[in-house]
Amino acid sequence: MIRQTLVASLLGVWGFAATAAVTQDTGVPSAARNYWAFKLPVQAPVPDVAVGLDNPIDRFLERTRQTKGLDRAPRAPRLTLLRRAYLDLVGLPPSPAEAAAFLADTSPDAWEKLIDTLLASPHYGERWGRHWLDVARYADSSGFEQDYDRPNAWRYRDYVIRAFNQDKPYDVFLKEQIAGDELDTTTDETFIATGFLRAGPRVAFREKDNPERRYEYLDDLIATTGRGVLGLTVQCARCHNHKFDPIPQRDYYSLVATFFGYVETTHPLVPRAEADAYEKKLRDIEARQAPLKAEVKKIEAPYEAKLRQESYKKFPEGVQRAIAKPEGERTPGEQLLAQQVIEGAAVGRREIDRIMTPDDAARKKAVADRIAALDKEKPKPIPVAEIVTDGDYRFAPDGEGDEVIGCPKCRITDATGTFLHDGPGKYEAPPSYFLIRGDPNAKGSVMKPGFVTAATYGNPPIEIPPADGRTSGRRRALAEWLVSPQNPLTARVIVNRIWHHHFGRGIVATLDNFGKMGDAPTHPELLDYLAVEFMKGGGRGPQRGSRDGVPWSIKRMHRLIMTSEAYRMASAFENAADREKDPQNQYLWRFRAQRLDAEVVRDSILAASGGINLTIGGPPVFPPLPKELMTEANHGIWKTQTDGPDVWRRSVYVYRKRGLAFPMFQVFDLPEQNVASAARYVSTVPTQALTLLNDAFVLRHAQLFAERVKSEAGDDPARQIDLAYRIALTRPPSQTELAIAWDATRTGSLVDFTHVLLNVNEFVYAR
Repeated sequence: MIRQTLVASLLGVWGFAATAAVTQDTGVPSAARNYWAFKLPVQAPVPDVAVGLDNPIDRFLERTRQTKGLDRAPRAPRLTLLRRAYLDLVGLPPSPAEAAAFLADTSPDAWEKLIDTLLASPHYGERWGRHWLDVARYADSSGFEQDYDRPNAWRYRDYVIRAFNQDKPYDVFLKEQIAGDELDTTTDETFIATGFLRAGPRVAFREKDNPERRYEYLDDLIATTGRGVLGLTVQCARCHNHKFDPIPQRDYYSLVATFFGYVETTHPLVPRAEADAYEKKLRDIEARQAPLKAEVKKIEAPYEAKLRQESYKKFPEGVQRAIAKPEGERTPGEQLLAQQVIEGAAVGRREIDRIMTPDDAARKKAVADRIAALDKEKPKPIPVAEIVTDGDYRFAPDGEGDEVIGCPKCRITDATGTFLHDGPGKYEAPPSYFLIRGDPNAKGSVMKPGFVTAATYGNPPIEIPPADGRTSGRRRALAEWLVSPQNPLTARVIVNRIWHHHFGRGIVATLDNFGKMGDAPTHPELLDYLAVEFMKGGGRGPQRGSRDGVPWSIKRMHRLIMTSEAYRMASAFENAADREKDPQNQYLWRFRAQRLDAEVVRDSILAASGGINLTIGGPPVFPPLPKELMTEANHGIWKTQTDGPDVWRRSVYVYRKRGLAFPMFQVFDLPEQNVASAARYVSTVPTQALTLLNDAFVLRHAQLFAERVKSEAGDDPARQIDLAYRIALTRPPSQTELAIAWDATRTGSLVDFTHVLLNVNEFVYAR
């Protein structure tokens, strides 16, 4: 019995192999949909709690509080709410003038007008776009050993910011990112959106020759879509049925088949005729360079062979004998040894040049000069976007590094085709197989595209090809399934994530795991109510009480949440009975104080100093790094830019280098840049205080902050102190604070005082 129980647990809590009641042949128990996350959301009636609460959110929350015997906190002071809303929606503190204007507005709808003003700000997209970029694992470099620069990645980042500013419906937003090249109407914008699929880390070297690498990239797409959109750890079913959730391995490889045709390429952002002319001229020059490059390789070949032979001598005699044998005479073990050593014995150009004879060196230089002269004839690069479309990765053109690193024995020789489909006829995706135990060399049956069975209702199409047949339409079908009202997960996941960013904790605390190992919802009926409202276009429009609107509108959901009493509760509220009954505040009896994200900390410092550059969009900036860190930036790029207004832009525009996180961001809990991150880990560690005390950036802006205060408040210490508090903390100082600051500025300096304000706990928290 003990052994049977252990086996059943290893097969998964749903017992895929242990039950006969399954959905067709997928191994998914028919009872799987009894789990809350796989049931379609249904709106329960709004509770009648008879306490004068208008917002349905408050009525759901209050019913639970009453059940738990909890008393809710009163409203927070107006300035606290003002600062909370600004930091929440635009990621910047309000200026003293903006605070004064809000206090002066005594109209009944002053709060609603403030919310609408902030949602209309172009800086709203910068703040809320950053949340999505975490999910999209966005960075400006490729990661891994080489960490290549992605010079056009920022176009996807700007697409996300624009989408949030425009309040692009979330269903459209998802469809553009997953299948923007397959929609009925495609534009530069929809092509740029597919950058979502290629935003993850990539080795970049000869994917076409390395099947295991191809499957790593596919796993990245499935993990990001699963966790980021569905709130499921689908990637756990790569090698076996999911151990906890009803996701069989067959579902995983159905999703692999859905994505399998994807390839990464570029899309010109100029008229087609201009792009064609550019490509023709470039190809002509490259064709003239090809024989010259071949000549260089011919000159280098004997020297490269000599250096390789010398490098083999450091290996044991057995390895040397395996390398010396003709390939056909090697045993399997010798073949593996020889291949690994031969591939690893890369020879650099500098080593070759070092041993080259003067005559050959002169010949090589003459040819290289001709290649360089042709380089100068190349046309100026046209703007392009880095996109995804359908094709056949096996015939991808060589990319940077492909000509020197790869696996010659892996190269595909048993198939013919083209990288991109250019007709005639309909595009056919390359075959995708079920991999036994996830092994690329253990192919099972050919797979058809499909979705997560337990979350699929009805019989949705698995392909929606465009009329011209240029792509398979598999990703389009996936996108339509994701945003269908018959999908039980997508709307729940996004409204839960919005809730988390407003309240510091989701209704489901595990934002990217709605499965068995995630947390159960604290307010399941409220979660479903919000999900249905979101899909049907409910919530709150710009006019208070407006109920009909655009479905899937994130801004309407903001308004609904932020006009609730729950959002306006005080965080500085103590109730011993509440704390005993609900020590973690799961049932929202008070507002949670929230530590600012790393980017908001930096942006708030820039805003306080008055040095912030609010230019929107464009290529990333490179704030100066400490000298000791620059030595680590030996792969990829980190451009040297002078510290000043050009780099004092909002932190969403700071270059994201996977191999070297920006120090201030890392200290304040930048999420892992290689995987989808729905929620950020929040730590409290000494290095955060030390950074605010000693970092050169902070010290410089404390100085600028002091200069701003002196310029605007004059020489009166009381006015200086009052203004500094209003700039940094959005409130006047208390009498005690004023007295302490007065003494400090008399014995110290104004810079010391402004530096202290940038270090106080209140500066880095939204309360």
